[in-house]
Amino acid sequence: MTKFTDLGLNPDILKAVADTGYDTPTAIQEQAIPIALIGLDVLGIAQTGTGKTAAFTLPMIEKLASGRSRARMPRAIVLAPTRELADQVAEAFEKYAKYCKLNWALLIGGVSMADQVAKLDKGVDVLIATPGRLLDLFERSKVMLNGVQLMVVDEADRMLDMGFIPDIERIFKLTPPSRQTLFFSATMPPEITRLTEQFLKNPVRIEVSRPATTNENITQYVYRVPSGDSKLLAKAKRLALRTLIGQLEINNGIVFCNRKTDVDIVAKSLSVHGFNAAPIHGDLDQSLRMKTLDAFRSGELKLLVASDVAARGLDIPSVSHVFNFDVPHHADDYVHRIGRTGRAGRTGEAYLILAPNDEKNYDKVLKLIKKEPNTLELDVDWSPLADARPEREKPARGRGERTERDRSARPRRERGRKGESAVEAVTEAVVPEEIVVDAAPPPEKKTRRRKSTAADTPPPRAKAVSDDFPLKDNEDSLPKGPDCQGFGGHVPAFMLRSAYR
Repeated sequence: MTKFTDLGLNPDILKAVADTGYDTPTAIQEQAIPIALIGLDVLGIAQTGTGKTAAFTLPMIEKLASGRSRARMPRAIVLAPTRELADQVAEAFEKYAKYCKLNWALLIGGVSMADQVAKLDKGVDVLIATPGRLLDLFERSKVMLNGVQLMVVDEADRMLDMGFIPDIERIFKLTPPSRQTLFFSATMPPEITRLTEQFLKNPVRIEVSRPATTNENITQYVYRVPSGDSKLLAKAKRLALRTLIGQLEINNGIVFCNRKTDVDIVAKSLSVHGFNAAPIHGDLDQSLRMKTLDAFRSGELKLLVASDVAARGLDIPSVSHVFNFDVPHHADDYVHRIGRTGRAGRTGEAYLILAPNDEKNYDKVLKLIKKEPNTLELDVDWSPLADARPEREKPARGRGERTERDRSARPRRERGRKGESAVEAVTEAVVPEEIVVDAAPPPEKKTRRRKSTAADTPPPRAKAVSDDFPLKDNEDSLPKGPDCQGFGGHVPAFMLRSAYR
């Protein structure tokens, strides 16, 4: 069996690895570390929880140990899709590089940029960053990327899901073409394949397992919520979840929801019924998210209710249970969710609460994992739902229908169209009919005679333009009417134009 001592790492790194309690590398570590040490590009395909972080962190420390950092010019970059994953990579780097004199900086949003800039000014060997914050600091001229020797992209398929591929392409173009690239992804969709073909130089492909497969150490269960009132379905799912958690012996667990609003609701539901639970999703403040994760890692928090922002990259090796409150929209997310348990050779349990309206997404999951989870029989007391009232919904209003408010407002609008003022309309609506309000007559307006001007004088009479249109001196022969001023007053305009031509 291969040991870390067989991979060509220096004694300082081996000592740090031994301090963590590991002596045997995982499959991805065993294959990727020697290739990275000789300077080749690596394309690693491995599911979450296989030790990818150490697979690129250890050779990075080995290659950078002999150099020296310069201000604002990092020698290596690690790109991560989320703040939590970037923070975990930083923790791993600090743990494995504690006997090496290397500096690092964590560049993520939601924290003070001034502290990050201060570290960059002193000089760092490794930048661990999310794409957005790195480009933000680059545009502010706080960091230069022309000295990058080694670049790592972690969870590339998650980058694709979050829309970071244009940012990744731009960062690749800002770094020297001679850099070494370590590229890791759990799946290889076409867009990721295009990216690797464009920016990696003859990479060594390492695939330790079939993409998007579930860990054999995880026992999967599915509980089907009985069909009933669709308006009470969410409450039924929460009741089933509380019943399930209450009947299990849980060390710690993660509950996954599709929507952020459901994360908050489910976490509150669990807390109200006496469970030690807290939410985490992308809309929460970064400091609160980090505090919640720290409490979960330390064991202070028992249940973490999360959105898919935490589905990948959370390095919490001792999670005993995973609960899917919703069936994920993408089947791959199911694999990554339940991959939070059963890590590092441990066993784990994953539960899925299946509602009647989730059957379509569930079929996609079954097609991907190619196995049927065990059907769970759960004794749920549905009596709390008997008196529960569904949330009030606004009645659907067809086209042309009017509410009472519309009918009461329409007469006032119609009166307003007839010339009445808003005050008169309100007065008529409020004052009873037997009360008569005598309106004072409007004051007479004083008119002033103005002097006549040239514009007031009538235009001169037209002259004859030809013998065919003579003008008679007899006034009675002229056209009559206020608009008739001599010749042409009764003639159409097109005839006048032809006559004058």
